[in-house]
Amino acid sequence: MTIKFDLGDLQAFAAVADLGSFGKAAEALHISQPAFSRRINKLESALGVLLLDRTTRRVHLTAVGRDFAHKVRQMLDELDTTLLGMQDVAATRMGVVTIACIASAMNNFLTHVISRYHATYPKIRINIIDSVANDVLAAVASGEADFGLTFLSTHEPDIDFHMIIEDNFVVACRRDHPLASRQQVSWAELGQYDFMTVSKRSGNRLIMDMALTNLPQRPRSIYEAQHLTTLLGLVEAGLGVAAVPSLSMSEAQHPLLISVPLIDPVITRKLGLIRRNGRSLSPAAQPLYTLLRELGMPGRTGAQVD
Repeated sequence: MTIKFDLGDLQAFAAVADLGSFGKAAEALHISQPAFSRRINKLESALGVLLLDRTTRRVHLTAVGRDFAHKVRQMLDELDTTLLGMQDVAATRMGVVTIACIASAMNNFLTHVISRYHATYPKIRINIIDSVANDVLAAVASGEADFGLTFLSTHEPDIDFHMIIEDNFVVACRRDHPLASRQQVSWAELGQYDFMTVSKRSGNRLIMDMALTNLPQRPRSIYEAQHLTTLLGLVEAGLGVAAVPSLSMSEAQHPLLISVPLIDPVITRKLGLIRRNGRSLSPAAQPLYTLLRELGMPGRTGAQVD
């Protein structure tokens, strides 16, 4: 049986998978929307499967379509490399990289690396899945993301974890709080103040709970939030203090908040890259992965390891 479709049909499908719109994808490929629709219909007919669910406003990938889109992107990237040659990849490459990342590592870590990557590969699009650690792991394991940035290592045989930095927990408080002038604060001392933390669904909470199991004067929380950004908002409002990873605090001076190192014990989480074992990254994703491994944490004293 001969499957009759061509490279243009695959490029059309990759475009609509990335942009979520027939109109936008047709415009990106510089063809009319009717011609674009014919390409997608021809591809689905040739494969004998439905790749897209269509609505009046937007199209969505089916389960088969999501898997096929990932394979098509890899194939187009590999073809791009073959045709263009490695010597001028930086100037001409086009493609898409999807990275899953815990939210607390986004603003003060990943943005530095993405900026450098974009300067070298300006035509490559970057999709970021910012979520909790378990969702980051799931996105990488399923192939939804090329690789991930998270603080939980894994014993799953299909996932490789490479640590790049260590991140200590600190107490976040307002600049007018009594703890703001301290050089360091013990966990036991936090019990004297209104204490806040993330919920038990968070991997950060798991790390803290395990490290503080035997602490006699363990602080008890009066507020819990699902996300660190919400928690820091409560601190800004003057509702108490919170224990957070240092990466979640802004590197630039915050007008209201300050972080103070926590001791007795010092609690550290290990931030690293995860990817599927035995799977090579696409030509677009590999340079970003390599850059993350090489740079670690720009400008953060004592955090970078490798």
